[in-house]
Amino acid sequence: MNDHPAKGASDSASGTRVLVVHPFMKGAPDSRDPQARLDEAVGLAQAIALDVAVAEYVSLSKYRPSTLLGQGTVERLKGVIEEQEIVLAIIDSTLSPIQQRNLEKAWDCKVIDRTGLILDIFGARARTREGSLQVELAALSYQKSRLVRSWTHLERQRGGFGFLGGPGETQIETDRRLIGERIARLKKELEEVKRTRDLHRKARKRVPYPIVALVGYTNAGKSTLFNRLTKSDVFAQDLLFATLDPTMRGLQLPSGRKVILSDTVGFVSDLPHELVAAFRATLEEVREADLIIHVRDVAHPESEAQKKDVESVLKELDLGSAYEQRLIEALNKIDLLEADEREGALAASARPGHKLAVSALTGDGCALLLERIDSMISITMNQISVTISLSDGASMAWVYEHGEVLERQDGEDKAILKLRLDEANLSRLKSRLGVTFDD
Repeated sequence: MNDHPAKGASDSASGTRVLVVHPFMKGAPDSRDPQARLDEAVGLAQAIALDVAVAEYVSLSKYRPSTLLGQGTVERLKGVIEEQEIVLAIIDSTLSPIQQRNLEKAWDCKVIDRTGLILDIFGARARTREGSLQVELAALSYQKSRLVRSWTHLERQRGGFGFLGGPGETQIETDRRLIGERIARLKKELEEVKRTRDLHRKARKRVPYPIVALVGYTNAGKSTLFNRLTKSDVFAQDLLFATLDPTMRGLQLPSGRKVILSDTVGFVSDLPHELVAAFRATLEEVREADLIIHVRDVAHPESEAQKKDVESVLKELDLGSAYEQRLIEALNKIDLLEADEREGALAASARPGHKLAVSALTGDGCALLLERIDSMISITMNQISVTISLSDGASMAWVYEHGEVLERQDGEDKAILKLRLDEANLSRLKSRLGVTFDD
C-alpha cells in the first residue's frame, strides 16, 4: 500500500472528490511498477478534471471474487472514504458487475473500474460525429454486459457517459431492449460514416499524397510533434487522451514532396476491448498509412512496457508483420533526459536504422526525422524511366520539381531520365503531352 498525493489535484470543475486505487498481485510475472501504474490512473482521472483526494496502490495475495480487494482493505478504505468525503472510487483494474455492486454497498459511494473511466474520458473528448458514435457504441456494449442502472449518458450535465455519477441521476435498471435497439441504430449509422470515410480516402488517392500516421502511447507527445512538424496548433497538453479524433495536415518534406500527416488517438495499457473494436474505423488511417511513426516517451520509466502495449494494439488492427518495414520509432522527450543521455541518443540517431531521438518541445532531432521520413517514403515510390524531348522544357522542369531524378542521359534531341514518382505525380506525368515511358 502507498498513499500518493495526486499531482495537480485541486478543487476541479466537476467538484467530484475521488479515491484512486491500483490493485496489483505481488510477484506476478511481467508486473509493472505499481507506482507508475498508479500515476497513470491518477492522470486518467485528472484528464476529466476529477479532484483526486486520495490515491494508493494495494498489494494483493489473491483476487477476491466478491470484492476483488481483501476484506481488511475494503474496511480500511471505507474509513478513508468517509473521512475524506469521497464521492467516487476508481479501481484501476477490471471489476465484475458483482464486485462493483458489492464495493458500492460496502463503501456507500459510486464505484467504477478502469474500463468505465476510460470510456467516460472518451465520451467527454470525442468531437467528430464518428468519434461520438464509436464511443457511445462502446459505452452501451459495456453497459449491456453489466446491467448498468440507467440511461445516465442521455441526461449528463457534461461530456461522458454517466459512469461517474452526477446530480439527479436515478438508479433504475437499464432496459436491455432499448440498449439493444440503440446499438443496432449506432452500428447502422457507423456503417454510413465508414462509407463516407472510404469515399474520402478514395478521393485522396486520386490526388494521393503519401500518408504518414503518428501512433503511440497516450501523452507520448504525438500532438506536440504533429504541431512542430506541420506548424499547426492542434490541441496538445500534458494530459492523457488529449487527442481522440484523427487530425490531418499537409507536410512538405526536405525534398519538396508533400505528405499527409495524421495524428491519432493514443493507446493505453488494458485498453477496453470495446474501444478497440469501436475505433477500428478511425484507426484505419493507420492501416492505410504509407509510413507509421511510433512516438515514444523515452523519458518515461515504463517506456518499454508502453511500446509493447502499442505494438499489441497495432497487431489487433491486422497490420501484419509488414508494418515493421514502414515504421519509424521517434524517441521523444529527450529534453527530459540527462545531458549525456540526450547527446548519446542524438548521436545514435545519425546511424542508419528506424530509431530517431527527438524533442517535439524543443525541435531537437526533428529535421533529421523529416529527412528519414523523406528517404523512407522515396523507397515506396515508383521507379521509372521516361523519355522527354529536350525542346519540352516545361515537362523537363515539371519532372525535376515533382520527382526525384536518379539518372539522366542526354541525346541529340531527347533525354532519358530514371526517376522516382509517387502515384499522384505518376498519373499526372502520364497525362502530359510529349512524354512516353520506357520499359
